[in-house]
Amino acid sequence: KIRSKTYPGIMLRVIPGHFVTSNSHINYYIDLSLMKARQSEAEAIADAISGQYVSSAIVDTILCLDGTEVIGAYLAEALTKAGIMSMNAHKTIYITEPEFNSAGQMMFRDNVQQMIKGKHVLVLVASATTGLTLAGAVDTVRYYGGVIAGVSAIFSAAQKVYDIPIHSLFTANDLPDRRAYSRGKC
Repeated sequence: KIRSKTYPGIMLRVIPGHFVTSNSHINYYIDLSLMKARQSEAEAIADAISGQYVSSAIVDTILCLDGTEVIGAYLAEALTKAGIMSMNAHKTIYITEPEFNSAGQMMFRDNVQQMIKGKHVLVLVASATTGLTLAGAVDTVRYYGGVIAGVSAIFSAAQKVYDIPIHSLFTANDLPDRRAYSRGKC
Protein backbone atom coordinates (compact mmCIF):
# COMPACT_ATOMS: atom_id res chain seq x y z
CA LYS A 1 0.00 0.00 0.00
CA ILE A 2 1.19 3.47 -0.88
CA ARG A 3 -0.25 6.39 1.07
CA SER A 4 -0.88 9.61 -0.83
CA LYS A 5 1.49 12.40 0.17
CA THR A 6 -1.15 15.03 -0.53
CA TYR A 7 -4.24 13.11 0.67
CA PRO A 8 -3.11 10.93 3.63
CA GLY A 9 -6.46 9.14 3.91
CA ILE A 10 -6.12 7.68 0.41
CA MET A 11 -3.97 4.60 -0.20
CA LEU A 12 -3.02 2.96 -3.48
CA ARG A 13 -2.84 -0.84 -3.41
CA VAL A 14 -0.18 -2.30 -5.71
CA ILE A 15 1.00 -5.82 -6.48
CA PRO A 16 4.41 -6.39 -8.11
CA GLY A 17 4.66 -8.82 -11.04
CA HIS A 18 4.15 -8.87 -14.80
CA PHE A 19 0.79 -7.61 -16.04
CA VAL A 20 -0.74 -6.76 -19.41
CA THR A 21 -2.99 -3.75 -20.05
CA SER A 22 -4.76 -3.05 -23.33
CA ASN A 23 -1.81 -0.92 -24.49
CA SER A 24 1.29 -2.05 -22.56
CA HIS A 25 3.02 -4.46 -20.19
CA ILE A 26 3.67 -3.23 -16.64
CA ASN A 27 5.45 -4.49 -13.53
CA TYR A 28 2.78 -3.42 -11.03
CA TYR A 29 -0.89 -4.25 -10.86
CA ILE A 30 -2.66 -1.27 -9.38
CA ASP A 31 -5.71 -2.61 -7.56
CA LEU A 32 -8.37 0.10 -7.63
CA SER A 33 -11.38 -2.15 -7.00
CA LEU A 34 -11.95 -1.08 -3.38
CA MET A 35 -11.37 2.58 -4.23
CA LYS A 36 -14.10 2.36 -6.88
CA ALA A 37 -16.59 0.39 -4.80
CA ARG A 38 -16.12 1.23 -1.13
CA GLN A 39 -18.23 4.26 -0.18
CA SER A 40 -15.72 5.90 2.15
CA GLU A 41 -12.83 5.55 -0.29
CA ALA A 42 -14.88 6.66 -3.31
CA GLU A 43 -16.06 9.74 -1.42
CA ALA A 44 -12.52 10.62 -0.26
CA ILE A 45 -11.20 10.29 -3.81
CA ALA A 46 -14.03 12.45 -5.16
CA ASP A 47 -13.34 15.14 -2.55
CA ALA A 48 -9.64 15.12 -3.47
CA ILE A 49 -10.36 15.33 -7.20
CA SER A 50 -12.95 18.08 -6.76
CA GLY A 51 -10.33 20.37 -5.25
CA GLN A 52 -8.56 20.42 -8.61
CA TYR A 53 -11.58 22.04 -10.27
CA VAL A 54 -13.18 24.25 -7.63
CA SER A 55 -12.07 27.60 -8.98
CA SER A 56 -11.61 26.90 -12.64
CA ALA A 57 -14.26 24.81 -14.31
CA ILE A 58 -17.77 24.49 -15.57
CA VAL A 59 -18.84 20.85 -15.38
CA ASP A 60 -22.08 19.61 -16.92
CA THR A 61 -21.21 15.93 -17.30
CA ILE A 62 -18.80 13.49 -15.71
CA LEU A 63 -17.80 10.76 -18.15
CA CYS A 64 -16.83 7.73 -16.06
CA LEU A 65 -14.41 5.17 -17.49
CA ASP A 66 -13.17 1.93 -15.91
CA GLY A 67 -16.10 1.51 -13.50
CA THR A 68 -15.67 4.87 -11.76
CA GLU A 69 -19.39 5.68 -11.59
CA VAL A 70 -19.55 5.60 -7.77
CA ILE A 71 -16.65 8.05 -7.59
CA GLY A 72 -18.32 10.08 -10.34
CA ALA A 73 -21.51 10.42 -8.30
CA TYR A 74 -19.60 11.60 -5.24
CA LEU A 75 -17.53 13.90 -7.45
CA ALA A 76 -20.69 15.51 -8.83
CA GLU A 77 -21.91 16.04 -5.27
CA ALA A 78 -18.57 17.52 -4.14
CA LEU A 79 -18.39 19.85 -7.15
CA THR A 80 -21.97 21.00 -6.62
CA LYS A 81 -21.34 21.71 -2.93
CA ALA A 82 -18.21 23.65 -3.87
CA GLY A 83 -20.26 25.87 -6.18
CA ILE A 84 -19.04 24.56 -9.54
CA MET A 85 -21.28 25.96 -12.23
CA SER A 86 -23.31 23.72 -14.49
CA MET A 87 -24.70 25.12 -17.71
CA ASN A 88 -27.44 22.46 -17.88
CA ALA A 89 -31.03 23.67 -17.91
CA HIS A 90 -31.60 21.50 -14.84
CA LYS A 91 -28.54 22.94 -13.02
CA THR A 92 -27.26 19.48 -12.20
CA ILE A 93 -24.31 17.35 -13.28
CA TYR A 94 -24.92 14.30 -15.47
CA ILE A 95 -22.97 11.12 -14.74
CA THR A 96 -22.57 8.67 -17.60
CA GLU A 97 -20.29 6.09 -19.15
CA PRO A 98 -19.58 5.31 -22.79
CA GLU A 99 -20.59 2.16 -24.62
CA PHE A 100 -18.29 0.34 -26.98
CA ASN A 101 -19.32 -0.82 -30.44
CA SER A 102 -18.26 -4.12 -32.03
CA ALA A 103 -15.04 -2.49 -33.29
CA GLY A 104 -14.12 -1.45 -29.73
CA GLN A 105 -14.81 2.26 -30.33
CA MET A 106 -16.40 4.40 -27.63
CA MET A 107 -19.85 5.64 -28.50
CA PHE A 108 -22.95 7.26 -27.03
CA ARG A 109 -26.45 6.18 -27.94
CA ASP A 110 -29.08 8.76 -28.85
CA ASN A 111 -30.51 8.95 -25.33
CA VAL A 112 -27.07 9.73 -23.83
CA GLN A 113 -25.82 12.10 -26.53
CA GLN A 114 -27.78 14.95 -24.92
CA MET A 115 -25.46 14.61 -21.90
CA ILE A 116 -22.42 15.23 -24.14
CA LYS A 117 -23.38 17.57 -27.01
CA GLY A 118 -22.69 21.17 -26.07
CA LYS A 119 -21.76 20.14 -22.51
CA HIS A 120 -18.57 20.68 -20.49
CA VAL A 121 -17.39 17.12 -19.85
CA LEU A 122 -15.00 16.02 -17.12
CA VAL A 123 -13.39 12.68 -18.04
CA LEU A 124 -12.75 10.41 -15.05
CA VAL A 125 -10.63 7.26 -15.30
CA ALA A 126 -9.31 4.86 -12.70
CA SER A 127 -5.86 4.32 -14.20
CA ALA A 128 -4.00 5.66 -17.23
CA THR A 129 -0.81 3.85 -18.20
CA THR A 130 -0.13 5.36 -21.62
CA GLY A 131 -2.99 7.84 -22.05
CA LEU A 132 -4.29 6.14 -25.20
CA THR A 133 -7.67 5.28 -23.64
CA LEU A 134 -8.02 8.87 -22.43
CA ALA A 135 -7.16 10.14 -25.92
CA GLY A 136 -9.95 7.94 -27.27
CA ALA A 137 -12.35 9.36 -24.70
CA VAL A 138 -11.38 12.95 -25.53
CA ASP A 139 -11.80 12.23 -29.26
CA THR A 140 -15.21 10.67 -28.63
CA VAL A 141 -16.46 13.55 -26.50
CA ARG A 142 -15.33 16.03 -29.14
CA TYR A 143 -16.87 13.94 -31.94
CA TYR A 144 -20.24 14.09 -30.16
CA GLY A 145 -19.94 17.87 -29.71
CA GLY A 146 -18.77 18.04 -26.10
CA VAL A 147 -16.15 20.36 -24.61
CA ILE A 148 -13.49 18.87 -22.34
CA ALA A 149 -13.67 20.49 -18.90
CA GLY A 150 -10.82 18.39 -17.53
CA VAL A 151 -9.31 14.93 -17.24
CA SER A 152 -8.80 13.18 -13.89
CA ALA A 153 -7.42 9.82 -12.81
CA ILE A 154 -6.76 8.03 -9.56
CA PHE A 155 -3.41 6.89 -11.01
CA SER A 156 -1.80 8.17 -14.19
CA ALA A 157 1.66 7.57 -15.58
CA ALA A 158 0.82 9.98 -18.41
CA GLN A 159 0.88 13.70 -17.64
CA LYS A 160 -1.18 15.00 -20.56
CA VAL A 161 -3.63 13.84 -23.15
CA TYR A 162 -3.21 16.10 -26.17
CA ASP A 163 -2.74 19.51 -24.55
CA ILE A 164 -4.93 18.72 -21.54
CA PRO A 165 -3.21 18.04 -18.20
CA ILE A 166 -4.25 14.84 -16.45
CA HIS A 167 -5.02 15.60 -12.81
CA SER A 168 -4.20 12.47 -10.82
CA LEU A 169 -3.99 11.56 -7.17
CA PHE A 170 -1.06 9.20 -7.80
CA THR A 171 1.60 9.37 -10.52
CA ALA A 172 4.50 7.25 -11.70
CA ASN A 173 6.65 9.16 -9.18
CA ASP A 174 4.75 7.38 -6.40
CA LEU A 175 6.08 4.07 -7.80
CA PRO A 176 9.73 4.90 -8.56
CA ASP A 177 10.61 1.40 -9.80
CA ARG A 178 7.50 1.14 -11.97
CA ARG A 179 8.15 0.08 -15.56
CA ALA A 180 5.92 0.00 -18.60
CA TYR A 181 6.74 -1.48 -21.99
CA SER A 182 4.96 -1.51 -25.33
CA ARG A 183 3.53 -4.89 -26.29
CA GLY A 184 6.34 -5.58 -28.73
CA LYS A 185 9.19 -4.54 -26.42
CA CYS A 186 8.43 -6.37 -23.21
